[in-house]
Amino acid sequence: MQQMRKHLCAICGDEKSAGGPWFLLAENRWEDKLKILQWDPQLARQDGIRRACSAAHVQELVVHWMTTGSLSYPFARVSSDDKPTTEFGGAWPVRVDVDTRVARQIGELAIHRDSVKRVLSESPQYLKTILDALIAALQRESRTSGPEPAPANETQFAASREM
Repeated sequence: MQQMRKHLCAICGDEKSAGGPWFLLAENRWEDKLKILQWDPQLARQDGIRRACSAAHVQELVVHWMTTGSLSYPFARVSSDDKPTTEFGGAWPVRVDVDTRVARQIGELAIHRDSVKRVLSESPQYLKTILDALIAALQRESRTSGPEPAPANETQFAASREM
């Protein structure tokens, strides 16, 4: 009998229980985009997906991704089923983008790395606007999640313009 993978939060390591809204995050490193998705148990089992038990933990992962370019949160207690990235010839990590079409997208964040670095050093308070929009979308999702899917009202977060 195949053992089922446990769904653990990438930040706190808590196991998913029946109640409470959980979120999924998937990055596309080639396009510098991050998708925040409604919970889907099949997608949650895939490599490359990060799970978060609350809006605050999604925000923590997003901030980490914005500043480092990776969802690999170094101090997180991640599930033991997360496999390390394989190397191709000792150079660039080989990553396959996850097919996220099975889950409803709550939001997508696309950033311009040079602008974010400049904003972080000059005026980090400008990023608060992006994070506030993210938290508002996650809170709306938390209120509307239930047996019936919420309306397909996606929220786009963009930090690619010059700030």
